[in-house]
Amino acid sequence: MADVILRNISKRFGNVEAVRDLCLAVNDGEFVVLLGPSGAGKTTALRLITGLEQPDAGSILIGGREVTHDPPGVRDIAFVFQQYSLYPHLTVYDNLAFPLRSPARRVPEPLIKKRVEQTAELLHISGKLRNPATRLSGGEMQRVAIGRALVRDPAIYLMDEPLSSLDAKLRAELRLELKRIQLELGATILYVTHDQVEAMTMASRIGVIRDGRLLQLGSPREIYENPADSYVASRIGAPPINFLPARLVPEVVLPAGTEMLGIRTEHLQIGKRNGGRLVGRVHRVEHLGEQNHVHLEYKGKMLVTLADPHQPLDAGEDVELHLLHPLYFDAAGRRIPAAMR
Repeated sequence: MADVILRNISKRFGNVEAVRDLCLAVNDGEFVVLLGPSGAGKTTALRLITGLEQPDAGSILIGGREVTHDPPGVRDIAFVFQQYSLYPHLTVYDNLAFPLRSPARRVPEPLIKKRVEQTAELLHISGKLRNPATRLSGGEMQRVAIGRALVRDPAIYLMDEPLSSLDAKLRAELRLELKRIQLELGATILYVTHDQVEAMTMASRIGVIRDGRLLQLGSPREIYENPADSYVASRIGAPPINFLPARLVPEVVLPAGTEMLGIRTEHLQIGKRNGGRLVGRVHRVEHLGEQNHVHLEYKGKMLVTLADPHQPLDAGEDVELHLLHPLYFDAAGRRIPAAMR
């Protein structure tokens, strides 16, 4: 494995600046996730690392060697795409073996057999090796696609939303499998997704990207608890963070310059009216077994929080709201530390 460093990388397509002055270091053995919506520049960043696109500015280093202008074939990278990209006329075994039979990196057949069998065991598809690729489920196809990358033992694995086409149950299963495999191999992975659950459950560090700019890079806990701005805060959390204009809570002492409060579910407690000045009205309650999602209306704004499933709450009921250490943002959406009170 090797580390990958992007230094001030920029890429423009016509009038669109897809990547802007991107600086990123993926350390040896690390699982870094770039999180952002469609059009944020995530896939472009991967294509620049592979050499499928050339940057307009900046440099790319893999394992300490500059590869900015090297062709893709010499960069020692494995790419897992969103679609399975399997050869339908080949068996699972031959699909897995295909990268090792390429003229550029031909491997002896006994070693191919060993690597394919080891990879299949790692991915729990040993019993499918003789199956045609067309006789696999969606989850099995994606395992084979991931296996085609794993079998090569490259410097870094690049993964472009490889689980997004699977159903929710399979995504959850493969998230666990992929993280297990990464830890067992000590693999270096740069993974891009729009799914915050994938980012939070798999990443060593998350980079939140928007309009080609890396807004913040940190551990999942850092990104969740200490977002740099309101946009980063909005990308992480389920239910999503609530935003409330500061003018609607004149009763609350706020840091100077606060224009917006960010209220996660753990920042908001509700109870029976007892003389408090923050009063909301229950709009509806979603019963989800171990917890309830409570939708509240407060001064014309909708808020969502969690409540004990045994707490009696009815639509139309007035409840008292208690804010516990919310996040504070200025007029531009920048975070204001609570210590600045």
